Amino acid sequence: MTEPSQAASQQSRTWRLTVAYDGTDFHGWQIQPGVQTIQGELQSVLGRIVGESPLPQGSGRTDAGVHALAQVASFQLHARIPPSNLLRALNRALPGSIRILEAQIVPDKFHARHSAVAKTYEYRVLPIEPACHQICPPFLARYVYPYSWPLDLDTLNAAAESFIGEHDFRSFAASDPDLATRSQGPPEGSVIQTRPPGPERQVFVDAIEAHTAVRTVYSSAWHEQTTDGFNLLVYRVRGNGFLHHMVRNLVGTMLDVARGYMHLKDVTAILAAHDRSQAGPTAPARGLFLRTVEYD
Repeated sequence: MTEPSQAASQQSRTWRLTVAYDGTDFHGWQIQPGVQTIQGELQSVLGRIVGESPLPQGSGRTDAGVHALAQVASFQLHARIPPSNLLRALNRALPGSIRILEAQIVPDKFHARHSAVAKTYEYRVLPIEPACHQICPPFLARYVYPYSWPLDLDTLNAAAESFIGEHDFRSFAASDPDLATRSQGPPEGSVIQTRPPGPERQVFVDAIEAHTAVRTVYSSAWHEQTTDGFNLLVYRVRGNGFLHHMVRNLVGTMLDVARGYMHLKDVTAILAAHDRSQAGPTAPARGLFLRTVEYD
């Protein structure tokens, strides 16, 4: 029979990490065979420190080259290591491009992704010559999108305001031909409840996409910011969730509007089209940062 003290020592505890990273040299958050990822590095280092290798669950899966100021990860450990000790050990073992800002033991119901109620992303653009006579310095090149077209801040903000509220953001999501095989199904109450063959399959896919692409954006705005003497245009967007490539596609579209390649009135039409081909290009990953994740 297991003694109470032994049983207690065998119980796992839920941990929450706040993680900052430079994503330039990583193939995104999610672990993949044969390449370096943030999740893979964390799992490997945990194994070396405590002899357990849980797969840390992130609040979201940042893409290759995307950075984080405060990503959140959760996992369970049996090891009875104090949070301050784990924090120090992780930062000693991890590469310098990944830092653990905080390590906490949290209630077991906490999950980095499922418990999140809002996220804020930030995208940084550096206007360069001939637009504003700036040259992108090497120490900023990994973290900004150098942009050579003249941009109007008022137009950028007018376009950004169009995204506030609840919308179907299919026009700003990465194309995903496999969505029907990965989704758990169409919206509740939909007439189609199983995946049909033939022409009806498109109806099924459309129902799933309409259900899964709806997001609420709470704030969306651009501002000017000076960093190391350079003038940046920074887009900050807060919402209850974001689709794959959504922020980068929003940015690419707004930049096209602000330089006059698209009209401001086109933004509303693009939202209503539910068609990725109608929106602007995908802005480069290097300018994007996961800024904050919020929980109740």
